[in-house]
Amino acid sequence: MSDDESYELLGFDNVLLPVGDLGEAVGFYERAGFPVAFRLDEAGIALLKAGGETPGVLLRAEEGFGPRPPLWPCARVWLEVPDARIAAEALRAADIAPLDDPFPGATGWTVEFADPWGNVLGLTDYTKRPALGRRP
Repeated sequence: MSDDESYELLGFDNVLLPVGDLGEAVGFYERAGFPVAFRLDEAGIALLKAGGETPGVLLRAEEGFGPRPPLWPCARVWLEVPDARIAAEALRAADIAPLDDPFPGATGWTVEFADPWGNVLGLTDYTKRPALGRRP
């Protein structure tokens, strides 16, 4: 590649999360409200849908990767929801403990949770600035 050539970022393909057990991970994320787009056990992967978008959250089984608490600081994946406070109630009802109570931000509220392998996901809303959010 020469100095006058560059590349352009076109958007997200998928977000990959390592998990220790694909079946357990799929069950966990289904309880958290993520529909499964597809699952290929022979490849050790499952794609979870993120709204109506083509990219999703790709779970990838990693041999020998056991349960662990989330590291701090660590990368986080946030997904937009209509109301994060309602999402927090739904997580608790599904026996998934949020890392903390929903917290306010510049655009709305966010609640974060971790899967058994320490991957942290956030559910965030635009209730304070609805013009910036997606339309449900």
